[in-house]
Amino acid sequence: MTTLHSVSVAGVVVREDGRVLAIRRADNGAWEPPGGVLELDEGIEDGVCREVYEETGIHAGVERLTGVYKNLRRGVVALVFRCRPEGGEAQLSDESIEVGWLTADEVSERMAEAYAVRVLDALREDSAPSIRTHDGRRLL
Repeated sequence: MTTLHSVSVAGVVVREDGRVLAIRRADNGAWEPPGGVLELDEGIEDGVCREVYEETGIHAGVERLTGVYKNLRRGVVALVFRCRPEGGEAQLSDESIEVGWLTADEVSERMAEAYAVRVLDALREDSAPSIRTHDGRRLL
């Protein structure tokens, strides 16, 4: 039996005031950190920066890996990185209907648990990445 997985990347871009960059997705209206599928011919950190820029208009610099998350229902493994903003201006894209800088409390209120935990893990100061599984909405 062959098992196929998809690898995605996401950037938790943190401003100096502690707010994090988030998008409200055009396809389902859900709030998430910007990210998407890693392309076959690109480096992991390059993919993070590309996805953040494409979805938000913000240039990001990768600081560190903060978590690895697997959606057991869809076979998607997501690598999540804490990033810093390095320029650009927030703008909408084909994939986002809203772009905002959210507080940790707003992240917990607006995002499904499987996505909020990615942001909250990235805000922790310890350097060990989290490894978690979920079903697309809830941690398992």
